[in-house]
Amino acid sequence: MLYIFRLSSILYRMRVPFFPWALKVLNRVVFSVSLPPSVKVGRNVTFGYQGLGIVVHSRAVIGNNVRISPNVVIGGRGGPGVPVIEDDVLIGAGACILGQVTVGRGAKVGANSTVVSDVPAGVTVIGVPAKIIGSNGARPKMRMD
Repeated sequence: MLYIFRLSSILYRMRVPFFPWALKVLNRVVFSVSLPPSVKVGRNVTFGYQGLGIVVHSRAVIGNNVRISPNVVIGGRGGPGVPVIEDDVLIGAGACILGQVTVGRGAKVGANSTVVSDVPAGVTVIGVPAKIIGSNGARPKMRMD
């Protein structure tokens, strides 16, 4: 899946007509991933289950060493901005990262969370909308009401 994307991205940057689009369609049909050739994807990015159900905006930026679980949406919200995922980020299954947001280095986005505002580096966020629950691997103090 990533090999097909990398080839389509190279052809896209070389301004070769048709083939980048055809390779994107091949990825869509075979792996059920929508990963346009214009997306900037760093090194060592892992798409869970070969990208099953993942949708990425055409102008999104994904850093190095990012792990993306199945059924994740990294997309816009109708405005000009798109998500930027920095290095060493983990995105749980079913998460949505929407709009002009930055997910900071080393952050973790919980499964089925919806991120609509910036996520600082090194924190864990969960929920709809996503809220910070922990930082740098430390367990948050839970309060029972």
